[in-house]
Amino acid sequence: MEPSISLKTLLTISLFLFFVTPQSSLAVKLPFHPQDLLPWLPRQVSWPILNRLHGAVDLLPTFVGAASALNETGDWKGACFYENRAWMEFHNKTGSEFGGGTLHLKVSNAHSWTCMDIYVFATPYRVTWDYYLLSREHTLEFKEWESKAEYEYVKNRGVSIFLMHAGMLGTLQALWDVFPLFTNTGWGENSNIGFLEKHMGATFEQRPQPWATNISVDDIHSGDFLVISKIRGRWGGFETLEKWVSGAYAGHSAVFLRDSEGKLWVGESGNENEQGEDVIAVLPWDEWWEFELNKDNSNPHIALLPLHPDVRAKFNETAAWEYVLSMKGKPYGYHNLIFSWIDTLDGNYPPPLDAHLVASFMTVWNHVQPEYAANMWNEALNKRLGTQDLDLPDILVEVEKRGSSFGKLLTIPEQDDWLYTDGKSTSCIAFVLEMYKEAGLFDPITSSVQVTEFTIKDAYTLRFFENNSSRLPKWCNDGDDVKLPFCQIKGQYRMELPEYNTMDPYPHMNERCPSLPPKYFRTQNC
Repeated sequence: MEPSISLKTLLTISLFLFFVTPQSSLAVKLPFHPQDLLPWLPRQVSWPILNRLHGAVDLLPTFVGAASALNETGDWKGACFYENRAWMEFHNKTGSEFGGGTLHLKVSNAHSWTCMDIYVFATPYRVTWDYYLLSREHTLEFKEWESKAEYEYVKNRGVSIFLMHAGMLGTLQALWDVFPLFTNTGWGENSNIGFLEKHMGATFEQRPQPWATNISVDDIHSGDFLVISKIRGRWGGFETLEKWVSGAYAGHSAVFLRDSEGKLWVGESGNENEQGEDVIAVLPWDEWWEFELNKDNSNPHIALLPLHPDVRAKFNETAAWEYVLSMKGKPYGYHNLIFSWIDTLDGNYPPPLDAHLVASFMTVWNHVQPEYAANMWNEALNKRLGTQDLDLPDILVEVEKRGSSFGKLLTIPEQDDWLYTDGKSTSCIAFVLEMYKEAGLFDPITSSVQVTEFTIKDAYTLRFFENNSSRLPKWCNDGDDVKLPFCQIKGQYRMELPEYNTMDPYPHMNERCPSLPPKYFRTQNC
């Protein structure tokens, strides 16, 4: 009797041959692609391979084209089918005012018999998805256009098509990688660290204990800056993605102020009140520090960035307090949060992100959480168009009417004096830098700097901070054999702030800057 070979053994051998054999040598199409059958393998075999092939970023779809009646898309290569094209056919099968349409998608030349491609299809008014297993022409029906505006948009701009380039298995693996980023677990913390190491080149070197500094408040002054990096839980996951797209090695910020009696306070945009709302708050230092030490479950890493003595001499404490008290209790600045990141048409989107994907993401949220969408971007987009009260679909149509693009609209700089329905909109970093403006730190170019265009990285690279380590407080980095140019006061891992304290302010600073990982190179005077 001849020895038998199990299916799992056969698949294991096939996978090994596939991963060690150059692709140019594989002249014969296999009836199956080894990668497609990884679920058949034991978890201890399949999961390390999946982790090598796919990560959280693979959850993002890639824009491949737009199908309209006027233009057929060019060919593109899918994850499964290597030859694909699409076109739109309009019809009125329902007898409605604007009719409907059929999107035709022809797929062919699959790399195996067992693979599939997953697609997302979007207009400003809807998002849907489908998957394809067979080499042939497929169709997707749009029974009725929602309005004349949707009909005109699709006729001229087409239905946007996005490929889930990792395929079914890679997408599931990417979901597995994304989910823990937002969990308040050790698994989640390790996932955030792994993401930042992989996609930003960040390092997480462990510091000697104690991980919290015994601070002497006498050494802290008004205007001294706090940067915070959270690596666990809901805010840890959000900050990880924020760091990845912006190049900032911190995700939150706050600022010190002393009152006329010498009491030390912390001003912060994004402090959660008793109602669970994120607002601008002014808290006693002891209360703020107690929370960070014992109650913040995001494992915050915190650094103090003291102002340079020459900069501190310019700091108008009275004007700073007037500004802070005028903003106290107002909502966190969600309106302009994303616009400090997007400055250029294509220099701020880590692949596979692009303006098409941002528009489709906004479209989804516009349907799922319309009030959230209005708060996050609708009002800010209206200001850029000079319009009022347009919702997202109407904004996209209006951009098309003007012969522009949504990508260009996103790059229009935010203006610090824009008033939203709930007042001026300041994120955590915009709040600190607006206070710096009021305190005179940007003189004499204050009027030509829009700090709502600054990311946290843009803030800590300003040449505002102490550059002489001998003038740092004695307790600064006490016990650490690595002497940082700033004072890390909390955290298990050593914080890093690339390009810290290196850039003098200039007019229209940070309004046209690229920020692509992992180097995050910025052009001069952007």
